[in-house]
Amino acid sequence: MRGAVIHSPGDVRFENLDDPKVIEPTDAVIRTVATCVCGSDLWPYRGLEPVGDPHPMGHEYVGIVEEVGSEVTGVRPGQFVVGSFATSDNTCANCLNGWQSSCLNREFMSTCQADYVRIPNAHGTLVATDEHPDAEMVPSLLAVSDVMGTGWYAALAAEVKPGSTAVVVGDGAVGLCGVIAAKELGAERIIAMSRHASRQKLALEFGATDIVAERGEEGVSRVKDLTGGIGADSVLECVGTADSMRQALHSTRPGGNVGFVGVPHEVAIDGQELFFSHVGLRGGPAPVRRFLPDLIDRVLTGRINPGKVFDLSLPLDQVAEGYKAMDERRAVKALLKP
Repeated sequence: MRGAVIHSPGDVRFENLDDPKVIEPTDAVIRTVATCVCGSDLWPYRGLEPVGDPHPMGHEYVGIVEEVGSEVTGVRPGQFVVGSFATSDNTCANCLNGWQSSCLNREFMSTCQADYVRIPNAHGTLVATDEHPDAEMVPSLLAVSDVMGTGWYAALAAEVKPGSTAVVVGDGAVGLCGVIAAKELGAERIIAMSRHASRQKLALEFGATDIVAERGEEGVSRVKDLTGGIGADSVLECVGTADSMRQALHSTRPGGNVGFVGVPHEVAIDGQELFFSHVGLRGGPAPVRRFLPDLIDRVLTGRINPGKVFDLSLPLDQVAEGYKAMDERRAVKALLKP
């Protein structure tokens, strides 16, 4: 088969790779219908994470089941499935508590920008749709496998409630999906922090009521101007830098909550400051599997359309251009089709 391999910062190649096979009885192999480039893929692409030896890339996927192991009973060959970037058996104590991304048998997916993908823990990771979806539904179902599920978790972690005020820090795909989530969870006011006109427009379409273009303490000041001087009830941190975390914490009112889902890079939180702020803080890898049935239903019934975050669609063999376009901020998110 063919797939994306990163060799060094800025160097992603489309190469011939070994076909994936069922290794464990809980595995499945799927034929990829769509995959994509994630904002978190840009960390090694930009040299902000070590690349090490050349290795495959990608952790978002939807596809058709080709083969299953002997212990996989939840899905069967021929079905269209949606999965998560973190595999889960969905039976361990952590999974049963709703934290499938901390499954005791978790594996992080990292080979999905390819024609075929082996899915470990397939019995607890994959969710099949009743029928093969129409082509126009595929982008939104792909979004559910990570960015929509992650944005949803950010809103839940920030405890967005009906009638509340939410701030979204970050205007990438996760942040934009966080706007959708805040809207669906009943936030009355949604403040999207964005400096890019096209992303501001999409945030407003998804349900944002206000746009704040300023960053840092200027952005915090603007949020407080909009919230009676105290800050928001809920803040979704969807970037992962020290500046974005500081902006999120300072934009939250005493007694409010921050949900952080941007993978932290050089983020340090002052314990004294957090202590006296009375701000709650929860984050981590999103337990996407918990949300899949609900989010898939919202997509298929037309209630949400997170696939609009894909503003560039490319053949899979042009994956390098997808990385480059996102790195240069010419695209929010690149969809890849084998």
